[in-house]
Amino acid sequence: MNKTIAIVGSGFSSLAAASYLAKEGNLVTVYEKNSTYGGRARQLKMEGFTFDMGPTWYWMPDVFERFFQDFGKDSSQYFQLIKLNPAYQVYFGENDSITIGDTLEKITEAFEKEEPGSSIKLQKFINEAQDNYNIAIKDLVYRPGLSPLELVTPVTMKKIGQFFSTISKEVRKEFTNPKLISILEFPVLFLGAKPSNTPAFYSFMNYADFGLGTFHPKNGMYSVIEGMIALAESLGVQFKANMNVEKINVVNGRATSLTINSQEIKADIILSGADYHHTETLLDKSYRQYSEKYWEKKVFAPSSLLFYVGFSKKLKNVSHHTLFFDVPFEAHAKAIYDTPQWPEEPLFYASFPSITDKDAAPEGKEAGIFLIPLAPGLTDIEEVREEYFELIINRFEKITNQDVKKYVIFKEAFCINDFIKDYNSYKGNAYGLANTLLQTAFLRPKLKSKKAKGLYFTGQLTVPGPGVPPSLISGKIVSNLIQKEITTT
Repeated sequence: MNKTIAIVGSGFSSLAAASYLAKEGNLVTVYEKNSTYGGRARQLKMEGFTFDMGPTWYWMPDVFERFFQDFGKDSSQYFQLIKLNPAYQVYFGENDSITIGDTLEKITEAFEKEEPGSSIKLQKFINEAQDNYNIAIKDLVYRPGLSPLELVTPVTMKKIGQFFSTISKEVRKEFTNPKLISILEFPVLFLGAKPSNTPAFYSFMNYADFGLGTFHPKNGMYSVIEGMIALAESLGVQFKANMNVEKINVVNGRATSLTINSQEIKADIILSGADYHHTETLLDKSYRQYSEKYWEKKVFAPSSLLFYVGFSKKLKNVSHHTLFFDVPFEAHAKAIYDTPQWPEEPLFYASFPSITDKDAAPEGKEAGIFLIPLAPGLTDIEEVREEYFELIINRFEKITNQDVKKYVIFKEAFCINDFIKDYNSYKGNAYGLANTLLQTAFLRPKLKSKKAKGLYFTGQLTVPGPGVPPSLISGKIVSNLIQKEITTT
């Protein structure tokens, strides 16, 4: 029997779930609090410039492809992918950078040049990472996190040691060059935890990086959102913007309706792709599964200070994705995870989509996105934002040997307060709950409420974890659970 399903939020996981549930014949409506769809993956347009406000990296193309193929489609029917060459560039100081090419062969050459003999070690490391990728991405991450037994298979038992070692330990066993270590530890930062706290099994991120490559969807990541909305609408999903959910109503132990703009909207099933902690505050206390103390103890992925900058000239000596690792990583990581504070010397990342995509900026100009990872929950004030822009732009000029400050047409900042205001994000985190050993799979907040029947959750605070591909997977997993309830009741 088909059901009326209300989905809160329109990020990647919500959009994925909406399509899967509509495909089964359910009446699905997506309610978005903001005026535009996409959750954190919204777009900013200013003076002829276009910026992705959230995710800018397109990794794991096979996960996206698998999603569209579930509906008999190809991603190419919705957006065009460009493989980046170089994938990205990492600066370690003035005139000191390593470029990561678009093939493993080019990358091994770059490693060998930096540290003779390292190419053989890298090939061995990536072979192991590919093996982990095949186990994780093709199987484990599609499991709903209901039981620890989901992780117990003949294949995973052979890998058990990798759950109790860390990325940091495994990388340092093979590599001594600090630059190469930084490059190999970088991909797991997408999982939201320090490499020294991330299980070694997550080396599959290195295969996603070096083995599969880095892509850019023409017109930015938002074109993926537009493609997913088009697919969902073709399946009958309805979308409603400017719909801020004020309460989830539970009657006799079952979630029955949403209160939006003071009106009650009934639904047979409610799925929230909004921030998990925030969603539970919309329930009466007796129906909340997790206490404030529970959330306080969790290790959250970082927040970010972002700047969207329009430059009046083309920039030199940078790639589409450029990382600035010219200061010690450990000190910055400590300021995020151990003693939360504004970092004295932050690492930062910059993206220049207009290098690849001419429509991202007017002719002869450059669109730049700058990101500094931060501890969630910090005090976020305008003066501090300005101070950090000055700090990184001065370093940027020195490291890349060019004047840029006087060519800034405009800059828009986005930080902790904005993550809270726009996304109801817990402490203003940007990426969700970190994937540490004690926050993996069945140890993450559950997809299905134990206290309110008919209430489900999806997204980066639940299974399988942070990142865009895991969000697509989260939408699929939760839709399977919901459909199972529909067919058995």
